[in-house]
Amino acid sequence: MDLLKKWSDNYIEAGCDEVGRGCLCGPVVAAAVILDENFEQSLINDSKKLSFKTRMDLDSYIKDNVKSFAIAELPPSFIDEHNILNASIHAMHNALDKLTIRPEFILVDGNKFHPYNFIPHQCIIKGDSKFLSIAAASILAKNYRDKLMIELHEEHPEYGWNTNFGYATKKHQEALIKHGITKYHRQSFRLKYD
Repeated sequence: MDLLKKWSDNYIEAGCDEVGRGCLCGPVVAAAVILDENFEQSLINDSKKLSFKTRMDLDSYIKDNVKSFAIAELPPSFIDEHNILNASIHAMHNALDKLTIRPEFILVDGNKFHPYNFIPHQCIIKGDSKFLSIAAASILAKNYRDKLMIELHEEHPEYGWNTNFGYATKKHQEALIKHGITKYHRQSFRLKYD
């Protein structure tokens, strides 16, 4: 099934998504994308359904062929202070702030969002597998975060962030028991394992 390009033909729409909500460490990252009317790319889908290579190949295409895109991240300290849901929404607001075009309508992946600058929005569960702009945002956000976690892996190779990207895999949990937490871990998350 082809992803939908628009919620309505009447507005400049921005699609938003975030990644890293369920991770034990690293930032939460959000992206916002405003598509060009002529944007076509049949490979784009929910980033979780694409291989690493396909996602990375699509990265430049999306950036070169949309009207505007922006990426924002918030660190573990912000997540610990404000909780992961609020941090995720705030990261999406920050990405919207960075767009070079002001949207008139916002499409949000998921079921929760805080009003943004008096611009109407629509939350869409599994929106990244329904709307092209949200799927493109999910790809940009995931690629950005994956690259960052691969870089952080060089600093702390014992946790396996180059393959688990901060999620709670067996290797990551065992490394937490053996080595404890780093400054990149979210201390409000359950980080001790039996």
